[in-house]
Amino acid sequence: MTPRPESSGPFPEQPADRRHTEPPAPARKKTPAKKQPASAATEKPAARKTPAKKTAAASRSAPVAKTTVRKAAAEKATARKTAGRRQAGSAPAGTTPSGKTPADRAPAVEEAPGGTTAPAGPAVPGATPTGTGDAQRAPGGRKAAGTRGRGATRTTPGPSTPAASTDPVPEDAQRLAPPEAEIAVSPAVDAGDRERLLHGTHHAPHSVLGAHPVPGGIAFRAFRPYARAVTVVSGGMTVGLHDDGDGFFSGLLPLREVPAYRLRVAYEGTEVETEDAYRFLPTLGELDLHLIGEGRHEELWTVLGAHPTAHQGVSGTRFSVWAPNALGVRVAGSFNFWDGTGFPMRSLGSSGVWELFVPGIGEGELYKFEITRPDGSKTLRADPMARRTEVPPATSSVVTSSRYEWGDAEWLERRAEVPAHRAPLSVYEVHLPSWRPGLTYRQLAEQLPAYVKDLGFTHVELMPVAEHPFGGSWGYQVTGFYAPTARLGTPDDFRYLVDALHRAGIGVIMDWVPAHFPRDEWALAEFDGRPLYEHSDPLRAAHPDWGTLEFDFGRREVRNFLVANALYWCEEFHIDGLRVDAVASMLYLDYSREPSQWTPNEHGGRENLDAVAFLQEMNATVYRRVPGVVTIAEESTAWDGVTRATHHRGPSGFGGLGFGLKWNMGWMHDSLEYMSHEPVHRRYHHGEMTFSMVYAYSENYVLPISHDEVVHGKRSLVSKMPGDWWRRRADLRAYLGFMWAHPGKQLLFMGQEFAQGAEWSEAHGPDWWLLDPHYGAEADHRGVRDLVRDLNTVYRASPALWQYDTEPAGFRWVTGDAADDNVLAFLRYDADGSPLLAVSHFAPVVRHDYRIGVPDDVPAWHEALNTDAARYGGSDVTNPDTVKPEPQGWHGLPASIRLTLPPLATVWLRPA
Repeated sequence: MTPRPESSGPFPEQPADRRHTEPPAPARKKTPAKKQPASAATEKPAARKTPAKKTAAASRSAPVAKTTVRKAAAEKATARKTAGRRQAGSAPAGTTPSGKTPADRAPAVEEAPGGTTAPAGPAVPGATPTGTGDAQRAPGGRKAAGTRGRGATRTTPGPSTPAASTDPVPEDAQRLAPPEAEIAVSPAVDAGDRERLLHGTHHAPHSVLGAHPVPGGIAFRAFRPYARAVTVVSGGMTVGLHDDGDGFFSGLLPLREVPAYRLRVAYEGTEVETEDAYRFLPTLGELDLHLIGEGRHEELWTVLGAHPTAHQGVSGTRFSVWAPNALGVRVAGSFNFWDGTGFPMRSLGSSGVWELFVPGIGEGELYKFEITRPDGSKTLRADPMARRTEVPPATSSVVTSSRYEWGDAEWLERRAEVPAHRAPLSVYEVHLPSWRPGLTYRQLAEQLPAYVKDLGFTHVELMPVAEHPFGGSWGYQVTGFYAPTARLGTPDDFRYLVDALHRAGIGVIMDWVPAHFPRDEWALAEFDGRPLYEHSDPLRAAHPDWGTLEFDFGRREVRNFLVANALYWCEEFHIDGLRVDAVASMLYLDYSREPSQWTPNEHGGRENLDAVAFLQEMNATVYRRVPGVVTIAEESTAWDGVTRATHHRGPSGFGGLGFGLKWNMGWMHDSLEYMSHEPVHRRYHHGEMTFSMVYAYSENYVLPISHDEVVHGKRSLVSKMPGDWWRRRADLRAYLGFMWAHPGKQLLFMGQEFAQGAEWSEAHGPDWWLLDPHYGAEADHRGVRDLVRDLNTVYRASPALWQYDTEPAGFRWVTGDAADDNVLAFLRYDADGSPLLAVSHFAPVVRHDYRIGVPDDVPAWHEALNTDAARYGGSDVTNPDTVKPEPQGWHGLPASIRLTLPPLATVWLRPA
């Protein structure tokens, strides 16, 4: 048998005893070789051949090193002789001894132009060392000659004698084909996988695309829509893959193991070299998937979403999304011209998570997930876990990572020293986009901390910062739960603002909205084609008041999404507190619903047991992981145990919800109702100012004058007061003095600190022009702001006003029944028993020598604050001298003092 020349095939340096030598197949008409794209190595001109019948496999042989016409003719003759000997020694026709392919169906040895021969099965046409020519397989993705079933055939080795070769020997020759007796398979993507990839319904694209060991070598497959050619580049080797049509490219290399490689992709007018996204292992580990499945991954934001990273030594971005009902998920973005066809993600087991590492892309890239729904339709969705978004009304997610270096370590260490309910807490509520319209996070950081610190507030409360598409919702209809709104800057810019507030000694509370989300078709609603984040029962999913959807708190993955979100803001942005919005709407199944619109729980009650469990889990997890943080409930009902520990059961049988504080909506409503009456009528509503003390210690309360009370026709705080401008301001000052002295923490919305007369509007924010010195009434507004500053100063310096806010020992009525005089008086005590006396007078008259009962262990009292002082815009009726008690008992106390009560004012007195 004539030995095969050593220079044959795409690897001329391969030893003859390690190569396949294939017997010829029955002759077939020659198919012209397809022209190789420009990205492949330059083809060498073929010498004129003697007439011979060729198989389809031969028509796909690769042109290799140039030889003479005489050598080509000699080698053809040798090949024919070799084939004759093999046919003579083959098994009878139609038999397959030992499973071998009959000789009459064996593939022919391919003959390359230039007189060399190349194996048709294991070797990929087009595989060449650097400097040699590439070749193409026959168009149309047809199977290689001699294939069987899905394109496999068994090859029969023949004797060979080493022959001299002058071709270069690349290092890649050391990873050559497996033993010759293996079955070679077609590298092309089969019809089923091809169909699923084209339609975006493939669950495991990595099992098809990329490089995979197969019988006969390593199969390379790429899916690159719109590409003209794809070439595998590995070391000194380049392999032009065959164009199988529809963007699929494939080839089979006679290698023993998958090499390190890159893809060179040629498009019309350009060529790029990149890593193959389908050669990487998953970026999520088994523990992550287990925790996600259990709904207990407390750092969910670190594994889902888009994260620039280095994976297996390659820089890129890992994408992952939870979409358990999807038939398929693809990534589309600015990096692929918003066509996700060539970027299918893989499904990671039963977790419902889809994942893809895309090499070569990083921060700033826009992206969305293209999801194939169960009905086969497609939807393009923003990332629920996106940590940065485009500026609305644009809706794309943005790849981001943080490089911010915090400077608030001292603040974080100190904030956990005293629980919030035992510390001074005076809150300034802010809507960032409208506080100073047009300012960015970093510009706000230059103004807001200084302003709040000057007024003496201990905290700011930011109306929802999370991304929301409609500015008119003030942030309460969230679509980007993990992204600070891009209207004001980047996530790191927001970190800079929080850091600046902390360095100024100001805590940051953030409104958080886990109750519901809007129906925008690019966001969470029916995210993967079926109810996912919302409840599957339409009656429970639809929020009756706001036209939004309620979360399915009974689904563990949804609870995980929300619990991790609470932790995310506290840990990643150093938020000091979360004010949870619309808690009442979560707790009751019949909230704003008619009897026929809700279904009782398993016990026949109206409590939403799933929401209760979620709130308990959220609070317990936040307090466990983030010391010093406080959670605050906006809850407007008499639900028992909102601020009780989750493991303490109350009369209702439920454990507490676990909040640190609760808004006292009852106090707010009753006290504003009282203040809205003319003073002459207030005697008939006196109980509205005293009733709050009946339940003051049932929860840990915050007294809120929030944004909700100064919009939608409710008028601003000063405009709620009756009478002329002087009386309105006086009533406002007296009310603020009463509020700061009442048990509970305080919250005041921006603009109310300087008696803005108009309602708040998110379009233009507070009326700062009222404080312009050139404005005629500027002193009136500045006087109210000066009062707020002094209220906070005295408040913070008086432990009696905050140390026992939540304990009855910290309060005693002096007189709560002086309805005819419109007078309220009470004592506040600190932990050492030191008192502060607060007297509020809500009548527009001066009362001289008004007797007030006091303890007999205080030798003298002095006026600490008087809201009628001239510097606040009042009539300056004060008690300038030290007041000494008389031994005459009054109001049930052993001593008394006589005061001059100014009109419509509150007076605070402390021991002299």
